[in-house]
Amino acid sequence: MGRPLWFVAGAGVGVYAAARARRAAEALTADGLRDRVRGWQAGARLFAEEVQQGRAERETELREQLGLRPTSHEPGPPELTARTTQENEN
Repeated sequence: MGRPLWFVAGAGVGVYAAARARRAAEALTADGLRDRVRGWQAGARLFAEEVQQGRAERETELREQLGLRPTSHEPGPPELTARTTQENEN
């Protein structure tokens, strides 16, 4: 019973190694490398979009907390506006 078991185990390892070698060879071709680079670019683009969205959300939160209001008629960053005494009393 030992020899057939080792034969099957060896055959399985051989098939697995051959499949891995084929995948590695395909990955190192021009098309395979191009696909990997495109995948990395897509991942980097998605990451940058998520960072930008998070930054915009956090900026909005901070502006609300600090009382910053955007000025629509002037370019540049919004300025800190002074609150009136009525706003401070409420």
